[in-house]
Amino acid sequence: MNKEEELIRKKSPVNIRNKKASFEYFFIETFTAGIVLTGTEIKSIRLGKASLVDTYCFITAGELWVKGMNISPYFYGSYNNHEMKRDRKLLLTKREIRKLESATKQTGYTIVPLLVFIDEKGRAKMDIALCKGKKVFDKRQTLKEKEDRREMDRVMKNARGI
Repeated sequence: MNKEEELIRKKSPVNIRNKKASFEYFFIETFTAGIVLTGTEIKSIRLGKASLVDTYCFITAGELWVKGMNISPYFYGSYNNHEMKRDRKLLLTKREIRKLESATKQTGYTIVPLLVFIDEKGRAKMDIALCKGKKVFDKRQTLKEKEDRREMDRVMKNARGI
């Protein structure tokens, strides 16, 4: 990811994150994919009414899909409102999809959504990652590192104040 892409993500009015992903998985490689949405779905995402809890991606017939993504119904929607947890198609190049498909055939690898954001042209995008699952001791190590960082920050704040 280059600096320009990071800036777009920071400027985006919507940043819906999968917070559990970094705890559960090691990220091997990340991709940015477009999402195929209906009218009321994009309106709900722009209001921040979406969740990536317990979502994952799968490949069927050469197409990448996200399963379990919850987009709340649009408040002003009528009978045309969308289903909350339907499977949604992700847009990547064929080369990227083939690469992900071959990688996920290995045991322990999966594709996990990380972030949903709105790009500068107003389209919904999703950052996904090819991931390898962490073992229990890896998760303990992650928690220990996080706790150590927190402790160091606390000590540094106290040292500056004295």
